[in-house]
Order: sequence, then C-alpha cells, then structure tokens
Amino acid sequence: MSATRTRRMAMLSVAGVSALALALTGCTAGGSENEDGSVTLSVLVDNGESTVTLFDALGEAFTEANPDITIDVETRPPGAEGDNLIKTKLSTGEMNDVFFYNTGSLLQALNPDDTLVNLSEEEWVGTLDENFAESAGTDDAIYGAPGGSSMGGVMLYNKDIYAELGLEIPKTWDEFMANNQKILDSGVAAPVIQTYADTWSSQLFVLGDFYNVSAEDPDWAAEYTANNRKYAEEPALHGFEDLQAVHDAGYLNEDFASATYDDGVRMISEGAGAHYPMLTFAAPAISANYPDAVDTVGAFPIPGRDASKNGLTVWMPSALYIPKSTEGATLDAAKKFLAFVASTDGCDVMNEQAAPTGPYVVEGCELPEEVPALVSDMQPYFDSGDTGLALEFVSPVKGPALEQLTVTAGSGIDTAESAAAKYDEDVKKQAQQLGLEGW
Repeated sequence: MSATRTRRMAMLSVAGVSALALALTGCTAGGSENEDGSVTLSVLVDNGESTVTLFDALGEAFTEANPDITIDVETRPPGAEGDNLIKTKLSTGEMNDVFFYNTGSLLQALNPDDTLVNLSEEEWVGTLDENFAESAGTDDAIYGAPGGSSMGGVMLYNKDIYAELGLEIPKTWDEFMANNQKILDSGVAAPVIQTYADTWSSQLFVLGDFYNVSAEDPDWAAEYTANNRKYAEEPALHGFEDLQAVHDAGYLNEDFASATYDDGVRMISEGAGAHYPMLTFAAPAISANYPDAVDTVGAFPIPGRDASKNGLTVWMPSALYIPKSTEGATLDAAKKFLAFVASTDGCDVMNEQAAPTGPYVVEGCELPEEVPALVSDMQPYFDSGDTGLALEFVSPVKGPALEQLTVTAGSGIDTAESAAAKYDEDVKKQAQQLGLEGW
C-alpha cells in the first residue's frame, strides 16, 4: 500500500474530529521541501470515495510527469464540519498546500482575496469557460482550477417517445405543454415524472429555470441579493407556476408523492415517463443501471417564455485552491499541479476515473466518444455560449425550505404564488445572518 493510500486511510478513520480539535494540535498540514530538492505537496480533499480515487489518480499521473513532486492526498469530513475545518485552517495559517473546495457563493465566504493565491496570470486561466472563471474568483482575481466536469439543470426526456410521436425539442413553455398533451394522448401515463419522496428533486423547475430568469432580467441575481427582487414576482415566479401547471394538467405520474429519485431514473430510462426535470448527475446512474438507455435518455434546457432566450442553467465543478500560506518551492509545485489538473492531460485522467456529468470547462478538453446522450446533448449549448450559472453560484441567498415549498406547489397543496411568497419569507433569516445589506 502506498504512503499516500496509508495516510488517506488513517485520515478517514478520524474524519469526525472537529476543526477546533485539529487546530489545537498545533501541527501544520503543509507539504515539505526535501533535502534532495524534491517537494511533497499536501492536497486536502473531501472524503468521498470518488473524490479520493480521482485525486489519487491525478496525483500519480502528475508525479509520473514531474518525478520531483509527490502528491500526498489527505481528507476532510463533508458538510458543515468540513467547512469549519477549512475556515479554521485558513485563519490559523495551517491549511494544506492545496485544497479542493466549492466554487460560487461558498467560495466567497472564505474571503478569497485575503486568503488565497491569485492565479490570474497563469497561462491556463485563459482556457477556462467564462462561467467557471466567474464562479472560481472575484472581481479582482481568479483563484481556482476545475477539478471535474460541469453539470446541468435540465429536462431529461425519452428520445424513443419523441421519435415515435414526431415531437421536436421545445424551447418555450407552451411548446412543452403541447408536447405533454400529445404524449398523454398517446397512452404514456406520465408525460412528466416527479419524485417528491426525495423532496430535493422537486426543485429543478425552479433552479433549472434560472437561465431564463437572468436572460429576461440580467440584474436579477444582484438585485435579489440586495432584496430588490422576489420569487413571488415575474420572471422568477415562472418556476413555481410551472410546477403547478404540470400537476393541474394531470401530466404527472400517479405516484408522484411517493416516488423516489431512483424511481424517476428507472421511469425515464424505461419509457414509463417522457420528461424528468433533473440534474445531469443522473448520467452515471443511468449508465450503471440502465445501460440500454444511455442513448435513449437525452436532455434539453428547462423551457422558458421566449424561444430566442432559452438556454442551459449550469452548475460548475469544485476547484483546487492554493492558500497564501503556501510559499517558495512548494508554491511553485502547487501551481504546476493546478496547471496539470486544468489541462487536457488532467481531463484525460478524469475521463478514466468517472463518467462526466457534463462538458468540461477547460478549452480543448473533450468528452469521451462513449458518453450518455444526456451529457453530449449539453455540448451545443456550451459551444454557442447559451449557458448561465445557477443562482447559487452568483448569490448566497437560499432558504432551507425551498424543497418543501416546491413540493407543495407541485402537489396541489398550495398555489404557485403562495409558495413563492412563502419562500421569499424563508430566505430573510439566512440573508440577515449573512449580514447582507437591504435585509
């Protein structure tokens, strides 16, 4: 067993240790410059099995090309405990040489201009997708290198059903609803699949619609953060209205209240339903459990009100960052490692380790030839620039009750207007806790 693997397993066994306890040990987690001029680079990642496997592979490939630099992968717990650990390490100057963390609003909570190394002058930065560059930096600098592929908030659809009925991809809500009626008339029981037993899955009509919201009102995210925009008002209200509309029209599967995400993946794969609003992270599940459906299940953006402004809402991958406590030869080694990860060679390693959930965000990185249709269907929107960040990447405001309120709007329990207004109230406490102006 390699030293990296041994150390990783040891770290997994103590993943529950609190950030405070680790800080009190007084030990630094940084790498080392060895007497022979080589460098051991300490890289902190979350303890998810797929993440650790990926970074072990990236480390091995990088060291093969750079034998004077060894990558030592360490792990942290997920969730709030992991967030607190990262903030503690940054504030005490004991952060690892490189760490893997979220992009978007969670990155801003780390005060990156004060805590992270500015990578704006690195050559590879010019190859980054503009959405990723925005989410991995501030107005002053770019701080992160992408550690994975993108993800979309889409409408999964069964291509066999569309081909049989001669349907075209809808760009507007009216076109989408017309397709649903034709699908219902054909005998398909569920034109739209919903899986409210897993309440999180109810949010996609709202979250995936954000490209359409920002296309209609480009300042919406900033104004929402300043408490000048509401979900109970158009255009953001449309997402809640869409939830209500498909329910009221009778387009849902009969068991929508008790169906799970796994049920939804099965139904869309087997043709028991025609549409399933979902994140494209469903691709690996379809590939593993329904391999015959990898070319059958496709994806298109959540339809909006204006065909000329319809596009894809995207989620960006997490990124690798370098804290300002990394210096000297270790800093040089860290920059080399990030350059490798943000390269076609790095993407090749990622392709070997896991099926991508969307296009890569580095110019020149291509999807494998054998990729699920729902992933390849996203590429044209990236090529044309018709993509936009999900709200969570451009605003820190998100209330905890969204998934419960989208369930009520989509179940006939509450109206779209009422559920949206309740969500506007729900976000107030969080915005105030964040100290945002205007709340």
